[in-house]
Amino acid sequence: MTASTAAQAAYIVAALLFILSLAGLSRHETSRSGIAFGVSGMVIALLATIGLASRSITATGIGLLFVAMLIGGGLGIWRARIVEMTRMPELIAMLHSFVGLAAVLVGWNGYLDVEARASTQTEIAGSLLRIHHAEIVIGVFIGAVTFTGSVVAYLKLSARIRSNPLMLPGKNLLNVGALVAFAVLTVWFVVHPSLALLIAVTAVALALGWHLVASIGGGDMPVVVSMLNSYSGWAAAASGFLLNNNLLIITGALVGSSGAYLSYIMCLAMNRSFLSVIAGGFGIEAASTDDTDHGEHRETSAEDTAALLRDATSVIITPGYGMAVAQAQYPVAELTRRLRELGVQVRFGIHPVAGRLPGHMNVLLAEAKVPYDIVLEMDEINEDFVRTSVVLVIGANDTVNPAATDPDSPIAGMPVLRVWEAADVIVFKRSMATGYAGVQNPLFFRDNSQMLFGDAKDRVEDILRALGTVAARGESGRVGSGRDHPALVGG
Repeated sequence: MTASTAAQAAYIVAALLFILSLAGLSRHETSRSGIAFGVSGMVIALLATIGLASRSITATGIGLLFVAMLIGGGLGIWRARIVEMTRMPELIAMLHSFVGLAAVLVGWNGYLDVEARASTQTEIAGSLLRIHHAEIVIGVFIGAVTFTGSVVAYLKLSARIRSNPLMLPGKNLLNVGALVAFAVLTVWFVVHPSLALLIAVTAVALALGWHLVASIGGGDMPVVVSMLNSYSGWAAAASGFLLNNNLLIITGALVGSSGAYLSYIMCLAMNRSFLSVIAGGFGIEAASTDDTDHGEHRETSAEDTAALLRDATSVIITPGYGMAVAQAQYPVAELTRRLRELGVQVRFGIHPVAGRLPGHMNVLLAEAKVPYDIVLEMDEINEDFVRTSVVLVIGANDTVNPAATDPDSPIAGMPVLRVWEAADVIVFKRSMATGYAGVQNPLFFRDNSQMLFGDAKDRVEDILRALGTVAARGESGRVGSGRDHPALVGG
């Protein structure tokens, strides 16, 4: 077996492992094996690539290759070890930018390599050379859009720039104009390739990527991160065509298609148009300021909340980004365990876009050893709120906003967790500030809602201490406004 044949066989094995990895990551119970499959596939792919490259490069080149791998691997391990879960979305956005930049560099190298070897142009048939040029310009375009788009997403998610959408005059025409310019430049480059045209394509793509993501508001950033993941996959696939690497083509297609499908699912969960989001907010206007007088909110204490929970029959916890920021998942898991020991039914309601990343809350709860079977998705639990004694909203805002039922609201039609249907709702927040989408939440002012202000981790720990005191005293009696909730009276 030749080295080339062995490498291709290894690529097939790696591709199968990547597919198994995606399948494993689709379920909580098999997520660990999914990660193991993915890591194994990547190790095989790297070894096969190094073995194949060693046949055509010098010892110095191999040495530089290993140095690059050590530097990249060291940086990756360092970042992975120190990153907090709240910072994971911007880390992923930054990694996407690297994929985009790599695709741009591969495209430029593909062009310069052909130009440097003038004899190649006579050896390759004209039609094949034009296909090669088309691959170059398309790969550079996708990579450049991914690069600047990911940089802007990173800056927004890390709060280094404002999350509000950029509303330039005629922004939709600017996007369409950039696409038309790309199409014209592509045809021109294929027919008469030149360095100036490649520079022009790169500049147009960099500007388009920046404008596309800058035009999307903070409320849609989870979809943007997922969509950039898809873009990075297509950029990798384009690089695979240029490098004649089948594994890169397969892997890029897997990432690109799965990212696009996930983005589509998330858009359905947010009642957003998939095409409008990926087109830089096409047709979406900036949210107007809500000056409605919702009345006065009511505050509660950890002691009263503990008494309310002690006498509850069922509790649903709906976490959000605030729980991740406070790192409250561990005391929340302990509170869950304590309540279940007291005979209270406890479940979690997870909105598809809770947090800043798909599955963000699920990962945090799994990290804290919360049983998988009590962590339910929105569609699985939404009908049960009306029969629930107490709902704890821990750091969530937009995903539990009843304003979604108001046709005049900027988030009108967005599927949300209907927490307000429960007997009592306790909202954990640091302040009365609006959520990431910038829309006021009428839930805070409802008769059956009470606010528990402060750091979520501290407040949950206060409840745990108070819960022990309440249990020791054997206190009973409901505390809250929802004691006469029709679904809980008379059995």
